[in-house]
Amino acid sequence: MLALGLGLVTGTSQAGFTQSSGDVLKYAMPAAAAGLAGYEQDWQGLKQFGLAFGSTAATTWALKQGVQRERPNGSGDDAFPSGHAASAFSSASFIQRRYGWQLGAPAYLLAAWTGYSRIPNRDHHWSDVLAGAAIGVGFSYLWVEADPAWQLTPWTDGKQYGLRLDGSF
Repeated sequence: MLALGLGLVTGTSQAGFTQSSGDVLKYAMPAAAAGLAGYEQDWQGLKQFGLAFGSTAATTWALKQGVQRERPNGSGDDAFPSGHAASAFSSASFIQRRYGWQLGAPAYLLAAWTGYSRIPNRDHHWSDVLAGAAIGVGFSYLWVEADPAWQLTPWTDGKQYGLRLDGSF
């Protein structure tokens, strides 16, 4: 379904395709995340996605209203944070947290493309995109229970800090 949607997007330039595909992914990724939960009959996961995505959307909207950062192309004062990146990364991190890295890694690649798509036409600064991504991922890590087979967790021994990937095959 996603590939078909991207195949229908046309543009007269690479920047046109880039922006159009990002616009499609802003909506296709949450639809895919919710659709995956429904397909798996994972009603608890669907509820968690709703909480994470809703929190992401509300926070993004509130920050856009409060910060009022001008877009680099001058088209408005709602640049910070990127709603496209927030939507895509919320969806990708839900998929990764709930269903593992096998589905999560490609979802993160699509989310990264969505975030990048906001740069060529100067819709956002990189900091807007990174902030949107952080908001989306942050709320997924807050609300979504991790796949028990694969977990990425922070660790420390008091002197060193890092991330630990635990999993089973």
